[in-house]
Amino acid sequence: MAMATLQIQNLPDELYSRIQCLASEKNFTLNEAVIHLLMRSFESDKVMIDRAQESQLTSAILQRIRSRPRVNPRDFGLTDSTVLIREDRNR
Repeated sequence: MAMATLQIQNLPDELYSRIQCLASEKNFTLNEAVIHLLMRSFESDKVMIDRAQESQLTSAILQRIRSRPRVNPRDFGLTDSTVLIREDRNR
């Protein structure tokens, strides 16, 4: 399978140096270092999208919970939880 080739023009010297340092640290070729950085960049984008979706889901669940009517246990003939906790502590 043929792979695409990417040529970058006007790459700032500082960025090129940082890529070279990464390649040296990880024992990568310059090409492998660039591919590694590009892949990580897209993975972090996916994580951010996943987090945003998770946050929306959490917000929807919390909204549903908050919109539920409050129920008083006494309306159902149940003992107030404060009394039960007090009894438990006194044992």
